[in-house]
Amino acid sequence: MSKPSPKASNWRLYVTLATIVIMAGLIFGLRQEIGDVISDLGRVNAFALLIIIPIEVLNYDAYVRLYRSFFAILKEKLNYWTTYKICLEMNFVNHILPSGGVSGISYFSLRMRTQGISTPKSTLAQMMKFLLLFVSYQPILILGLVLLAIGGHVNNLILVVTTAIITALVIGTGAAIYILESRSRINNFLLSATRVINRIIHIIRPHKKETFSLEKAKKSFDELHENYNVLKQNWRQLKKPFFFTMVANATEVAALYMVYVAFGEFVNIGAVILAYAVANFAGLISVLPAGIGIYEGLMTAVLVASGIPAAVTIPVTIMYRVVMMTIQLGPGYYFYQKALKDGIIPAQIKT
Repeated sequence: MSKPSPKASNWRLYVTLATIVIMAGLIFGLRQEIGDVISDLGRVNAFALLIIIPIEVLNYDAYVRLYRSFFAILKEKLNYWTTYKICLEMNFVNHILPSGGVSGISYFSLRMRTQGISTPKSTLAQMMKFLLLFVSYQPILILGLVLLAIGGHVNNLILVVTTAIITALVIGTGAAIYILESRSRINNFLLSATRVINRIIHIIRPHKKETFSLEKAKKSFDELHENYNVLKQNWRQLKKPFFFTMVANATEVAALYMVYVAFGEFVNIGAVILAYAVANFAGLISVLPAGIGIYEGLMTAVLVASGIPAAVTIPVTIMYRVVMMTIQLGPGYYFYQKALKDGIIPAQIKT
């Protein structure tokens, strides 16, 4: 095995240092919340919190099976455990970089290239993942509204928020399908996005006039459309990916609900379903890593509007965030650093 070049070693050092700095900033931003959680530990059912671990294992399992079943339609095979590690790494990247999931998509494409899968295929996989997640969450959201109505906690604010989310999901899903249906629309939309990204990078790095080659991008977008047509012809095989996104959404809600159980509060699960949806939508536009502040604030506001006292909601929301970051970021950081140490990440960045 050849030794990594000094330049590659410098890349690893720079990325490692940047990761540590961002992680430190994340911990600093949550210092008050972490302190509050520590002070609340005395009244928390530790066993209920521990149940979150197998729930999260199942959650990642659902995402892994989603990717494997999706790529199988495109005649690509993924190793289960390798994909599991990549999902952990991607989640870590999404948490430490405030990009609404864009950083994770880029990282996923880089890691998939090490598995012999082209960027257009991995990009389509991410697009379809979000599409299926949105579609599969709609029946869960409607179920949440029904449960709130049964509990007598449906008010005008809840109706407006739920309607807005469902409308956004429907419009977003329709827009994505509309763009993917046409080669010209894909090229126009994504080439415009590439130009905007190049301009932004040019402002930061003036010597880089075209960071992403438009000609190469056009070839990738053509392949993206071709792969979409393969999916379209085999749309019945999307049943498996759809099922796994349902499991992924359900386990996310279950993990949040278990924190309420840990505090001895068996609240209306409809409120938890709605709050989770609102908080995650807000996280997509947050300028802070992991959506710090916006995520907690909106989740608390929706839960209070759903009839759950703020005295219960605030510590539960904070505990949920800290516990989830503890469970997810530790393994994600480890595998991310391992990929960095093995030279996988820098090797892809240089190409």
